[in-house]
Amino acid sequence: MPDADHRIYLLAGAALFAIGFYSLLAQAHLLRRIMSLNVMGGGVFLVFIALAARTPGVIPDPVPQAMVLTGIVVSVCATGLALALADRVQAATGSVELEDDEEAGDRPVPRPDPSADRKDTHSA
Repeated sequence: MPDADHRIYLLAGAALFAIGFYSLLAQAHLLRRIMSLNVMGGGVFLVFIALAARTPGVIPDPVPQAMVLTGIVVSVCATGLALALADRVQAATGSVELEDDEEAGDRPVPRPDPSADRKDTHSA
């Protein structure tokens, strides 16, 4: 590939990272923040693949490609964990948006009643 092709992928990866980073800072909704982290990760993966294709020779270096595959697996696991934590935040607070209020940390967080989730397993 000519160098111009690599620059396109590098710029596209940098643009994806910048869009994700801006969204991460601008959005208050947890689901949108999780998705912006995924967009940032996609940008990083694209940059790694573009850099791997620049190696001299016919066959590109397989190490960056293996790193990207491992990163994709880690990204999926981190997204699943983040979604589970967002669900817990929504269950605990009733809202999925983060507050920008500086006094929000001073207020007590309402806790759900753990006995409401239990089912009576003992029968008489």
